[in-house]
Amino acid sequence: MTVFRLGDKVEVLDDTVCGIVVEINGNEITFESDEGFELSYSKSELVKVDSKDEIRVSSQDVSRAKAEKENPKKGKTQSLNKKERNAPKMEVDLHINQLIKSSKGMTNHEMLNLQLETAKRQLEFAIHKRIQKVVFIHGVGEGVLKEELHYLFRRYENLKYYDAEYQKYGTGATEVYIFQNV
Repeated sequence: MTVFRLGDKVEVLDDTVCGIVVEINGNEITFESDEGFELSYSKSELVKVDSKDEIRVSSQDVSRAKAEKENPKKGKTQSLNKKERNAPKMEVDLHINQLIKSSKGMTNHEMLNLQLETAKRQLEFAIHKRIQKVVFIHGVGEGVLKEELHYLFRRYENLKYYDAEYQKYGTGATEVYIFQNV
C-alpha cells in the first residue's frame, strides 16, 4: 500500500491531473494541481510520482487498482452530508493580486481583461475536465467584473450561474453549474 505524505507529487490514475499533496484526511487526499486548484481523491485513485516525473507503481498497486475498479465493494458507500455533496469542486479567485505579483502600471481596463481571460480559461478547463461546479470569486467592488462575468457566462448554453453560498463568500462570488450531457 502506498503511503502518501504532505508535499508528495501525485497523479490521478484515470486522468491527466497531477499536483502536490496539501492535506490528508483518512482515505481522502487533497492536492493542489499544477493549474492551482485544490482537488480531492481517494488514495486508491492516486499514484505517487517521484521528483523526476516518473511514476512509481508496483505491480501489486496496479492489480489492486484494477480489482477495485472492476469489482467495487458493495455496501461500502461514502456518506456525504448535504453540504459536502453540494460543495463546489473548483474555486477561481479573480482578485488581481491573486493573478499577478504587481498591478503597478496597469490600467483598470488591462486588469479587467486579465481577470476575464483568466475566468474564460478556467471555465474552458472546467468544461474540458468535466468539473460540474466552479466558483468565481470576483469581490464586491463596483460590480463591473461581476457584470462582465455574467455576460461571459450567458454566451455558454451548457451552464447556469447564480450567487455562490453567502455564508462562505458573501456577495462577492458567482457559482457556475456546468451541464455535462448537452
